[in-house]
Amino acid sequence: MSSSVSKYFQDKYKPSVGPDELEQPLYNPDLLKKLDWSKITHMKNGVTSSTPGEGLLVRPLCKGDYDKGFLQLLSQLTKVEIFPEKKFEERFEQMKSCRDHYFVTVIEDTDKGEIVGSATLACELKFIRGCAKRGRLEDVVVNNEYRGKQLGKLIVSTITLLAKEVGCYKIGLDCKDEMKPFYSTIGYGSEKGNDNTMIIRF
Repeated sequence: MSSSVSKYFQDKYKPSVGPDELEQPLYNPDLLKKLDWSKITHMKNGVTSSTPGEGLLVRPLCKGDYDKGFLQLLSQLTKVEIFPEKKFEERFEQMKSCRDHYFVTVIEDTDKGEIVGSATLACELKFIRGCAKRGRLEDVVVNNEYRGKQLGKLIVSTITLLAKEVGCYKIGLDCKDEMKPFYSTIGYGSEKGNDNTMIIRF
């Protein structure tokens, strides 16, 4: 683990995960410090990825999150089989080895040591636009008990800004009709002929 990553966890992350190997983040958490929230107007009370609220921490997914309820959280979004920790760690390593491709980001309740929100930025490498990079927003979920705390907007906004930070020319998502108003408030819009795919271009 790099010294900057280690310092991040010393400063921001309670040592409840365990050994350094389990605290290993999926991507460099310093990326989250670089996000520019200056033009974000839909968040209230100064909430950002750096200041998510008391007892909350926005950070990359870690190996130790298997024991922090990450799979149980995903099961609130879709069908998830609870598989052994070894399989989780293997998939984590596979995703980590795909450098600059997977950015699974979580919100942790540090008082409980529990993952309460998550979303994924998946980056596609293109030949178009001079070998550009396109982002996809996937697997957005917030624990039902934490609704009404802006965490949905927070995790989606974090992923959106992260896509811009890592060089995506746009980010898109597929959503159901009932979710379109939510994503519209964050700046996503539909394009003609593809109504349920919503995008933001940078």
